[in-house]
Amino acid sequence: MNDEASPGDAPVVEAEGETVGEAKWNAMRELERRYPGLARESVTFQVVSEGQRGLLGVGTSPARVVASFDPSVVAPAVSSAPPAPPAQAPVGGDAALVHELLTQIAKALGAECRIDVVERGETIAASLSGPDVAVLIGKRGKTIDAIQYLVGAAVATAGGSDAPRVTVDAAGYRDRREARLVELAERSAAQVLQTGRTVRLEPMSSTERKIVHLHLKETNGIETHSEGDEPNRYVVISPAAE
Repeated sequence: MNDEASPGDAPVVEAEGETVGEAKWNAMRELERRYPGLARESVTFQVVSEGQRGLLGVGTSPARVVASFDPSVVAPAVSSAPPAPPAQAPVGGDAALVHELLTQIAKALGAECRIDVVERGETIAASLSGPDVAVLIGKRGKTIDAIQYLVGAAVATAGGSDAPRVTVDAAGYRDRREARLVELAERSAAQVLQTGRTVRLEPMSSTERKIVHLHLKETNGIETHSEGDEPNRYVVISPAAE
């Protein structure tokens, strides 16, 4: 992400993403970080590149946008409210263990972030936020998936059969990733129905494959299954057997 503004010019941020929508989201997040209180309606976007996609929907080059606003028209507002208090670490139990492990992992990766941990029945949900969350997410979410696996395994070891399930997210990445997977699944299913040919998707985690399978479960004319060995196991979408 680059800041291309020169002195006296309107603040400008260039950002990339797998789609134009994601690139705009990344640019908006960066502007809001630099100019707290900025009104979203004052921001304009210029699409530099819509990116290129391969046959299976995998981007071969990222989408790029430039976001800017005119400070003479809408001055960035500086919030007078006190800064949000730091997250309070849970006291004792599995939630405290999750918080401590995530704190150590973030420190080891050099990521400054806020860690929120909430117990929800049989699940513990952890959310990471801050300027360095990209380091914790990693390419295609591999780092955040690994973090979730490690923390979940540690909690399971400590708690045995009664241990809660642990989910770890960073800056809403999992919701955005799910939306992209649904889009990919629908586009690939349409391709199968149109051409009658099988489509093999990119390698995914078991959680991501489940999202695709469930979303296409009720789609007439196609069927899905998984092939390959971890970590390169992938979803296959093919015409339904007669």
